Amino acid sequence: MKGIRAWLGAAGAGLWLSMAAPVHAEPEPIRFADLNWESGSLITELLRYIVETGYGLPTNTQPGTTITLETALAKNDIQVIAEEWAGRSPVWVKAEAEGKVAGLGDTVKGATEGWFVPEYVVKGDPAKGIAPLAPDLRSVYDLPKYKDVFKDPESPGKGRFLNSPIGWTSEVVNAQKLKAYGLSDQYVNFRSGSGAALDAEIASSIRLGKPVLFYYWSPTPLLGRYKLIQLEEPAFDAQAWATLTNADNPNPKPTRSLPSKLSIGVSTPFQTQYPQLAEFFAKVQLPIEPLNKALADMSKSRTPPRQASEAFLRNHPEVWQAWLPKEVAAKVTASLQ
Repeated sequence: MKGIRAWLGAAGAGLWLSMAAPVHAEPEPIRFADLNWESGSLITELLRYIVETGYGLPTNTQPGTTITLETALAKNDIQVIAEEWAGRSPVWVKAEAEGKVAGLGDTVKGATEGWFVPEYVVKGDPAKGIAPLAPDLRSVYDLPKYKDVFKDPESPGKGRFLNSPIGWTSEVVNAQKLKAYGLSDQYVNFRSGSGAALDAEIASSIRLGKPVLFYYWSPTPLLGRYKLIQLEEPAFDAQAWATLTNADNPNPKPTRSLPSKLSIGVSTPFQTQYPQLAEFFAKVQLPIEPLNKALADMSKSRTPPRQASEAFLRNHPEVWQAWLPKEVAAKVTASLQ
C-alpha cells in the first residue's frame, strides 16, 4: 500500500510539474504583403531573408492589391509592406493619421513615376531605320495632336494609354489624370491584367519599334533596360493631388504625382512588438543603380525573387551590413555561405 501511495505521489508530482512547465510555442510568422511587381517582390524577399536568418523569426506572405493590402495593414492583418509609396492613397493617409500604420525609412532615393514613351518615338533611331514619329512631343499637353501615333487598335480615332492594373493606387491617379489633362475623349484608358502583362505589352512594342505611351516607375528593370523619355507634367500641387487620388472626384485637377518617397510600411502593433525589426527597417537604403541592375538581371533570367534577393545580399554586403547590429549581420553572412 505504501508503494502504491508513493507511486501515485510521484505520478501526481510529475503530472503537476509537466502542467507547470512553460510551453515554448513557435512564434507566429511575421506577415508580409506579397507584392506583385519586381522591385516590391525583390525587396520583400530581401527583408524576409534577413528577418529569418539574422533574427531567427519565421515569416510568410499574403497576396492582395495595393489598396486591400494597405487596408489589411491598418487592421494588423498583415504587418509589413516592403515597398510602400507612402502618402499616395487615401487608405494610407487615413490609417497613418489615425496612428495605425507607419512608414519607416527612405528606402530607395531617386525613385520616380510618370508617363513615358520610348526615345525613338521623339528622336527616331537611325540604326534601326526608325524616323521620329512625334518630334515635338515634350509634355502631356502635346498628346492630343499625336493620338494617331499611339493609335488604339480596338478604338479607331483614339490613342491608347497603358495604365497600371486595376487595384493599384496609380491606376486611380492615372485615370483621373486623363480627365485632368483633357485626354479622356482622345485616349483609351487601357489597363493590363497584371504588372507582368503591362511589362510584356511595353517590351513587345519596344522590340518591334512601335510607338507606345505608358505609365511606369522606378526602381524597375524596364527603366534600366530601355531608353525612355518621361513626359513633362504641371508642377506638383497638393490640393490638385488630392483630387487625383479620389476616384469619385468628378473634377480632377492637373498636377504631377506626389514626389516619390519609398518606405517600409508597418502596422503600429508590429512596431511595438518588434522594436528591433523596426530599428532595422528604418535604416534600410537601397542605391538605385545596383537595385535596377539586380531587377534587370532577375527579369532577364527569370530568377525567382527569393533567389535574386540572396544574390543581391552576396554581391552587396557593404549595402546591407550597415543596417544591422554586428551579430545579426554575422548570422546573415553565415547563412549566405
